[in-house]
Amino acid sequence: MLPLLDTIIFGNPLTRWLLALLIACVVMLTVSAWHWAATHPTRPRLLRPDTFFADVALVLASHTISPLVLLLALYAGSLILTLPLEASQPLRSGAMILLLLQSGRWGHALLDRWVARYSERNRATNAAGVGTAHLIGSVARFALYTLILLLMLDNLPGVQITALVTSLGIGGIAVALAVQSILADLFASLSITLDKPFVLGDMIGVGDDTGIVEQIGLKTTRVRSLTGEQLIFANNDLLSSRVRNFARQTWRSTVFGFRLSYGTPPAQLRELPALLQALVERHAEARFDRTHLLRLDDLGLYYEVAYTVTTADFDRYAAIQQAINLALIEHCAAAGIRFAQRDRDGM
Repeated sequence: MLPLLDTIIFGNPLTRWLLALLIACVVMLTVSAWHWAATHPTRPRLLRPDTFFADVALVLASHTISPLVLLLALYAGSLILTLPLEASQPLRSGAMILLLLQSGRWGHALLDRWVARYSERNRATNAAGVGTAHLIGSVARFALYTLILLLMLDNLPGVQITALVTSLGIGGIAVALAVQSILADLFASLSITLDKPFVLGDMIGVGDDTGIVEQIGLKTTRVRSLTGEQLIFANNDLLSSRVRNFARQTWRSTVFGFRLSYGTPPAQLRELPALLQALVERHAEARFDRTHLLRLDDLGLYYEVAYTVTTADFDRYAAIQQAINLALIEHCAAAGIRFAQRDRDGM
């Protein structure tokens, strides 16, 4: 038996080949045990659902490529063998490329899981943070792919990565000049995500258009208008415009006016400011600002009233304004005060 174990196969005794196989088996069994511990219903308490370790373990286990692990296990066993340089160098390069492929798959899966978990927990309370998380995830994935690709090329025999990086830099400048508008929109998207002038679900106004923000993309922002159609704005154009964010409105200031006929007695004209103040202040959410007989013109006696509603709710504002209008009409009708009219006052 001992002479058989000392048999030399490709420059290594049989005992060393058996030890290399044992190492490969141990690596495979270790990975299999870890996979079972992470995915089995009776996994340890540390890996129970809704914990950080559970998420990481489940993501890594479910995105582990078994053929790659097998090849890497065989490479780990081969490290104790004495192999010629022309064989060991390609094996090392191949193993590093396989490890980078697996690492890239793990990194991509972890980023996706982080974005999904953050979105689940913050969608209702922090829409801006969700948008930021998605953008950070996209940028991080791009950086991960670039790094993995460069490291894989660096492990290929005969490839000079320094010259390649220099060439990519020069080419990148040329591409950047050719796609300036796209890059401007991309950086504008980053600015919107980080500065948060608006977030998903906000009602905004841009020029004459008003709608609810549905999506903030890398190039465009999509807004659902009040009439139902989808408005698409280039991010750079949107940032250069004056955007009104109605979702962050905390109060409403309003000014309205009306005209009375010139036949109204002066005593009744003097009483109107106090009456209008009382009509406004009877509403708990309204704060009176001013009332004046502002001007006398060919159209009649013009009164202007200004007040503030301490809520951004448009329906509540409209109800208060309606109540003030009706009360004013009732008072004028009871007091015999006429509003200025075209057919009677020559307007």
